[in-house]
Amino acid sequence: MSHWMRKLHKWVGLIIGVQFLLWMSSGVMMSLLDANKVQGREFRIKPPAPATWPASVLAPEEVLVASTDKVMAITSGWLLDRPVYRLQNDKRSWLVSATDGRAVAVDAPLAQAIASASYSGSGKPATPRLLNYSLEARAHKEPVWRVDFADADDTTVYVSSVSGNVLEHRNSTWRLFDIFWMLHIMDYSERIDFNNPLLVSSAVGGLWMALSGVWLLFASVRLAEFVPARWRRQRRVNLLGGAGQVTRSIDAAEGDTVFRALARSGLQLPSNCGGGQSCGLCEVRCVGLAPEPTAADRALLSPQKLAAGYRLACNLPVKRSLDIEVADTAALQEEHAATVTGIKALTPFLREITLRPQRPIDCRPGAYVQVHVPAYAREASQIDVPEHHREDWRAVGGLAQLVNDAPVRRCYSISVPVEQVDGQLSFLVRFMPGDRPGRGCGYMYTLREGDEVHFSGPFGDFALKPGHREKVFIGGGAGMAPLRAMLHELLSKGAGEPLHFWYGARTLRDAPYVEEMEAFAREHLNFRWHLVLSEAAGEEGGQVRLVHEAVCDGLLRGRGDIASLDFYVCGPPAMLDATRRMLREVGVEDAQVAFDDFKV
Repeated sequence: MSHWMRKLHKWVGLIIGVQFLLWMSSGVMMSLLDANKVQGREFRIKPPAPATWPASVLAPEEVLVASTDKVMAITSGWLLDRPVYRLQNDKRSWLVSATDGRAVAVDAPLAQAIASASYSGSGKPATPRLLNYSLEARAHKEPVWRVDFADADDTTVYVSSVSGNVLEHRNSTWRLFDIFWMLHIMDYSERIDFNNPLLVSSAVGGLWMALSGVWLLFASVRLAEFVPARWRRQRRVNLLGGAGQVTRSIDAAEGDTVFRALARSGLQLPSNCGGGQSCGLCEVRCVGLAPEPTAADRALLSPQKLAAGYRLACNLPVKRSLDIEVADTAALQEEHAATVTGIKALTPFLREITLRPQRPIDCRPGAYVQVHVPAYAREASQIDVPEHHREDWRAVGGLAQLVNDAPVRRCYSISVPVEQVDGQLSFLVRFMPGDRPGRGCGYMYTLREGDEVHFSGPFGDFALKPGHREKVFIGGGAGMAPLRAMLHELLSKGAGEPLHFWYGARTLRDAPYVEEMEAFAREHLNFRWHLVLSEAAGEEGGQVRLVHEAVCDGLLRGRGDIASLDFYVCGPPAMLDATRRMLREVGVEDAQVAFDDFKV
């Protein structure tokens, strides 16, 4: 459950976070505005009333007797220098002259005179406009006269068409304040309701964020982590070999995770998330009774692997002595050194980086190694950008400093069989531009020929299946690397089965190794190359659509022998998910699909 709770917590947090920024920024802006102008006091004055009430006016009793309507309240007052009575019942209110009892209408000339009498600025009044409703005088529901004054603050005076009272003085400062007020209380219509559904929903969302955050804190942090390891019971984690024999025993404190226990002993399992239960690379198989899978296990491991006893080491607590199997145990215990021998910019944000290991490495197509990325702080200017790619880099904006504050490991698949490049390791590395570039790509893109790089591996179970079934390769982005290595392997060994490669990119400029793939298609009649472009209408060499749609329409739709195909898929998470979903929809069994999403 915690895996899905983290996802939900993240996305709700993003929504609430945006609103929190609006609350904070609007509050700051409102506090910076001039309060006198916001309240309309800068030019507002109260006209002086005559000193005494005239003796010659009608008495209130006379006005009440003369009224044809029921009157519930009567008050005396002044309309400029004119004495009036204001009468009111449960349906309406109206004015009558105190001198003769006749009804007084607040017309345009009178409204202009009243507005001018309440205004001390230098602006000239415009022709009044009668409005049934105005958002700027929303607290008053009766029709109002709007009188605009031509001053620097765009002052507007609102006069009641019923009582003749000056209701509001508004100006440009108040209007700006009103926008921030609307954002602050989230009432985008009337701007007065503190209990509107959006505000209540945001408040509930904020409360849920706080409660779920507390829950995740207790779900993510084990009590044993607060107890020194030497005070906890000691357990054993036994690593088993292929024949079931114990190849190594690790001391672990009860409450540790298998991931942490192995790391303390010098065995760093593959991981891109550092044990954060999000990449799924640190899988191990429990021999014997396996604990119940957690939500993270179910989200990142297939049902077949769960049934076979596989669990994520970063989510597997050591509560008793455990027997586990770890793939490539020997590779985990070794660290290799290599020298950078080549760096080639293939597209604006994809580079081929070649390393020569100090000793030979047996690395099959589809496998990956973990590059040890040290802590570093480097200037973005250390990235050497070719002249023909500089416009692309300028378009994404300036780069921040490239920083990695603690050593990490990042996974890179080989892009060509090692025996075809004199034992070297060739990677396809993608740079993710932005305010916070990836720590791995920032390191790889600032390497120079001759630099020394350390790595572990090879690892991974993404590999060609034995046999000669028709093969379909579907890739995107840096997913080109393992698929290209597999194709090199097959074509160099004279594979005769039909081979299809569908590769998706945004534009032709973003697609690597196009000329190489086109040459393969010319030289090998059993190989078909399809470049699929998603944002490049009119460019030659590709179809404008998403790659999984192109595969479905161009190869699979209506095909009767889908069960005879094997699929190899690698690319960005969104592309991988869409492709696997499409394959299931057309009837492809999961057993026919091998995939690698780099677990990021």
